[in-house]
Amino acid sequence: MVELEIDGKKVEVPAGSMVIQAAQKVDTYIPHFCYHKKLSIAANCRMCLVDVEKVPKAVPACATPVAAGMIVRTRSDKAVKAQQSVMEFLLINHPLDCPICDQGGECQLQDLAVGYGKSSSRYSEEKRVVFHKNVGPLISMEEMTRCIHCTRCVRFGQEVAGVMELGMLGRGEHSEITSFVGNSVDSELSGNMIDLCPVGALTSKPFRYSARTWELSRRKSVSPHDGTGANVIVQVKNNRVMRVLPLENEAINECWISDKDRFSYEALNSAERLTQPMLKQGNEWREVDWQTALEYVANGLGNIKSEHGAASIAALASPHSTVEELYLLKQLAAGFGTPNVDFRLRQTDFSAPAGATPWLGLPIANLSTVDAALVIGSFLRRDHALFAARLRQAAKGGAKITLLNASGDDSLIPTARRVVVAPSGWVTELAGIAAAVAEAKGVAAPAAFADAKASDEGRAAATSLVAGEQRVVLLGNAAVQHPEFARIHAAAQFIADTTGATLGFLTEAGNTVGAHLVGALPGDNGLNAAQAFADPRKAYVLMNVEAEFDTAHPQQALAALNRAEMVISLSAFKHGAEYADVMLPIAPFTETSGTFVNAEGTVQSFNGVVRPLGDTRPAWKVLRVLGNLLGLPGFEFDTSEQVRDAALGKLDIASKLSNVTTVAPSLGNAEKGGAAPGSFERLADVPIYHADALVRRAQSLQLTHAAKVAVRASLPGSLFERLGLDHGDAVRIRQGELSVTLPAVLDNNLPANVVRVPAATSASAQLGGMFGELVVEKA
Repeated sequence: MVELEIDGKKVEVPAGSMVIQAAQKVDTYIPHFCYHKKLSIAANCRMCLVDVEKVPKAVPACATPVAAGMIVRTRSDKAVKAQQSVMEFLLINHPLDCPICDQGGECQLQDLAVGYGKSSSRYSEEKRVVFHKNVGPLISMEEMTRCIHCTRCVRFGQEVAGVMELGMLGRGEHSEITSFVGNSVDSELSGNMIDLCPVGALTSKPFRYSARTWELSRRKSVSPHDGTGANVIVQVKNNRVMRVLPLENEAINECWISDKDRFSYEALNSAERLTQPMLKQGNEWREVDWQTALEYVANGLGNIKSEHGAASIAALASPHSTVEELYLLKQLAAGFGTPNVDFRLRQTDFSAPAGATPWLGLPIANLSTVDAALVIGSFLRRDHALFAARLRQAAKGGAKITLLNASGDDSLIPTARRVVVAPSGWVTELAGIAAAVAEAKGVAAPAAFADAKASDEGRAAATSLVAGEQRVVLLGNAAVQHPEFARIHAAAQFIADTTGATLGFLTEAGNTVGAHLVGALPGDNGLNAAQAFADPRKAYVLMNVEAEFDTAHPQQALAALNRAEMVISLSAFKHGAEYADVMLPIAPFTETSGTFVNAEGTVQSFNGVVRPLGDTRPAWKVLRVLGNLLGLPGFEFDTSEQVRDAALGKLDIASKLSNVTTVAPSLGNAEKGGAAPGSFERLADVPIYHADALVRRAQSLQLTHAAKVAVRASLPGSLFERLGLDHGDAVRIRQGELSVTLPAVLDNNLPANVVRVPAATSASAQLGGMFGELVVEKA
């Protein structure tokens, strides 16, 4: 530790700290623009100049290391004059457009100009002008004349997002920040550049000119989109969500959020919102009041139960639903007598023994400090943008990261090894890694893996896991959705146990862990989600489920729903009109109170930030009233907090989570399967901006590059060449009896026997299961 004095206050900080960090420790503010605690030091704005005793000139506090006995003055004449001079230089070319600037009221330059600027300028020449740029649908660079070249956006891209999409051209007064020629900014974390910009140069394109910052109310909430459970500030005007910003929580999302978290709010104000209960009568939809709709539902379910038995009813929910909603749906099903409840809509292999709660296995923050990681079946950047950022930081610290998937997609972790094999080869590849681990540790490999041989990349992965101290083996969404999930889990279990690594799951949705904790799972002899569609039921209760997008086999799900006598859809959107009989408008996360449990098992409750739109009601209230109408016990709740306490109050969550690494499913035989000659294996990732109902309706997200490529078929180079295709040519994709025509693109990241057709899109809804054989021909 080093002791120094700042403005008369003694402070101790670690050796190597900068003066600005020491000042923060004693609550002394030093003005700055380019410095940010999460980014490298650039020292190019010079606003943080301070007076250090025995140093002739003022020095930048952000780039001056502390020294023992150092005496720093931040408000001496020398420091103040230096700061005022820098401010004068910064304002020389700055446009005087504060009254109409969309950053007004939250502009760092505006604030500091008041505190450190002069009342008039000595500069009377013409100001420079920098032309605007178009970098995509999310970030506006319309007013780049305001830019002060702090380079925060450039450093964020390089250091946190992992891709340098913005850079600086020119020198002197010709310097300007721009993207590479013709390129848009496509990082899944790009919106954080807007927050980092200390002036109005980078602004939110969807929010631009829609409200002034002082008109907005600010309310805390939790993002429902992925297992991170990012903390957010939702900004509201006139009962309308106008903007979403990050709420700093170092343990979970640091000070960042993904673009999915930030811009999906557009869907909340979508024209597709369902705002009134609706009944289908004679193939026509009509709006009704809640009493009529719920009585219709209660009578319909009662009739089906009496005619066909309670087991003819299935209740299925999305893991983006809250703890309270999932708990009451399970209670409703149990009270009605049906064991057919599930939320694992995209899972196909349920043979792993039940009982364990899949979770991350360690605190989210620890991902930044691991020594070695094996990530199985995850499109890391797109599935878990903030987890990817954490692993990127770990890699910078020397961590050995290995990614096993059916695509060599760039994770933007430059040092990562990629093991790229078709989905049918994942078990074999893991068997090889398990055998290499067993050999390195001097233990016997399981009989099923005894003859397995590791690839060079697999052996390197095994070596890094054996050598590390903080090691993780992580199962991604595609691993859980894989038709051989139980064997993948078993192999990962053996690798983790043998190396002393932590086995964890990169959970799919905002409340996957919570859904497990409240038991939103099949009861005794109950059907899981796949069985509930494969063996059609007479009635379905769907909560936040859009069957053609959210299920493992969309055509099978649609066929089952179309055959059912009654389908009840609880949704925030007008969806399912073709197969539903009743549509009940339920509130999205911004209009209800509730609880999510994120991947690390943290329970996070939140309140609604706006009133429900139209006649929308929180789903937990709808289920409570339905329980009362059906005369079921255990539905006497007045608040969501009472429901949460009933759901989680008596649970020992720590013990529920700790047992994930004690379950070892049967290994089976690690024989390599694959597609038949002439056909290809399907790789069906769930695209980042199609993963749930909200992002699918966020207009700006749907204009991004990531959303556009999701509606194309990606072909390996050999197939692309054999079919004689040009970029964008149409191909017919056949999966069994089903087919769809899509534009084709070349993807050299794919193995020669794999074709990528993303799931959760209107096009893929015309096909079968997420894994399987495809036949591809030129249309």
